[in-house]
Amino acid sequence: MEYQTLSHSFPPVWDSESEWLILGSFPSVKSREQGFFYGHPGNRFWKVISTVVECKEPVTVEEKKKMLHEHHIALWDVIKSCRIRGSSDSSIRDVVANDISPILEQSRIRAVFANGRTAERLYDRYIYPRTGIPITALPSTSPANAAWSLDRLIEAYSRIVEEYAGGTCHFPAKHL
Repeated sequence: MEYQTLSHSFPPVWDSESEWLILGSFPSVKSREQGFFYGHPGNRFWKVISTVVECKEPVTVEEKKKMLHEHHIALWDVIKSCRIRGSSDSSIRDVVANDISPILEQSRIRAVFANGRTAERLYDRYIYPRTGIPITALPSTSPANAAWSLDRLIEAYSRIVEEYAGGTCHFPAKHL
């Protein structure tokens, strides 16, 4: 498969009430085709998040957006554009990062999470120097992360939500 130079083709999901920002790396081929996050049928993101927030798993894009808004979760990706082969995170080159400052400045983000180590690494390289806000890596929900069962993913995501639910992790505006 050859490299393609691609730009992110759909907007982030967030509003002024968002408290948690979850960042992926770059949309998969299936997500790009659907025009929304975590579109590959084997990706466990929607099942994990809906279980953690104790609601029915959303199916449509509108149901997914509604669930995110109701539970104050913002969703975006680190990469605005890059060269990539298919959906392979390991093939990502020539990264241009998204500007997450509007989300940070116009919402109530208390914590930033990476869906996987690639998102964490890219955030640390391209976004952290601008924001000074640390990111917490969560295990990837990608089907490529077969080492993590659905139950283990749910447990890991649940622990993070419990840890930050106390409201002690707010980022002062001076870091933006």
